[in-house]
Amino acid sequence: MPSSWLIWGVAAAVILVAGFGVALVPRLRARASDREVAWSTARAAIESAAVSRDACADRQAAAEEALARAEAIVVNGGGARAARTATEHARRADRLWRARRWMTARSASR
Repeated sequence: MPSSWLIWGVAAAVILVAGFGVALVPRLRARASDREVAWSTARAAIESAAVSRDACADRQAAAEEALARAEAIVVNGGGARAARTATEHARRADRLWRARRWMTARSASR
């Protein structure tokens, strides 16, 4: 009889571990995927801001600071939250340079 209790105990433990694994593995994969997508988005936003910077003839201190912050965050790494913060900084820099370029083009056409 003691051996049958041992088998039932081991079986219950295996089922419990399998249940946790079934619930945990997809969550970990989704989290890793979210992190990869966030960093990819951050790098793309930084590249877009760099193109806007190169296309703008005027210096824009606020935009340069925002881009520098985004690049510093990327260098330091981190999780998805850090990547989203870097994306926000890079997009802000991009918007500032695009607005400056638009204003410069508008005033030149007058």
